[in-house]
Amino acid sequence: MTTPTPIRLGIIDDHRMVREGLRTMLREQRAVEIVGEAENEEEALRMIERDKPEVVLLDIRLRGTNGLEACRVIRERFPDVRVVFLTVYEDEQYVFEALRAGASGYILKKIGDEDLVQVVQSVRDGETIVDSALSGKVALRAASRGSSWAEARYGLSPREAEVLGLITQGLSNQKIAQALFITEETVKSHVRAVLRKLGVHDRTQAVSLALREGLVK
Repeated sequence: MTTPTPIRLGIIDDHRMVREGLRTMLREQRAVEIVGEAENEEEALRMIERDKPEVVLLDIRLRGTNGLEACRVIRERFPDVRVVFLTVYEDEQYVFEALRAGASGYILKKIGDEDLVQVVQSVRDGETIVDSALSGKVALRAASRGSSWAEARYGLSPREAEVLGLITQGLSNQKIAQALFITEETVKSHVRAVLRKLGVHDRTQAVSLALREGLVK
């Protein structure tokens, strides 16, 4: 049986100890391979161009700039690269700003190695992941606005608007199915319809559009 090719991973953090700690933590995880690292936006762009990671881990705070702006630039120049914020900041506003900037995930630095690998795999496969410690706060903010705007503006059915809201909260298809008491295949059908009606290609773009257009707060 052929061993799957490891996911190419980049690290962007202005603290050397954090970068070294991540290398040590992930050293035994064969599902990922750290191919490059950087401590600021300029180095990050060179690293991505040179080492071609599929996913990058990015801190909110960077020396000389901030991670949110770096994320926007990375997504503009390298749209195929998935960005996951790995940070200590437990603020739901940062989560929304990160998703607006095009990130595919927002995870706290206390995450374990196996869970981090799972996040990397999930975002590489097109999912949007929010740390479970923050998902409750995010859900409350998202629930503060109803789905009528999404339904009227983009022609979403009530169920599709509901699915969009859960996608924005970072839930996987399996979790959405459990939350709505429907099958995972039905969820996939709704997700395809949502992407088509929003005019986007993947879940990350759907989340960014939903936040940008004020479909959720």
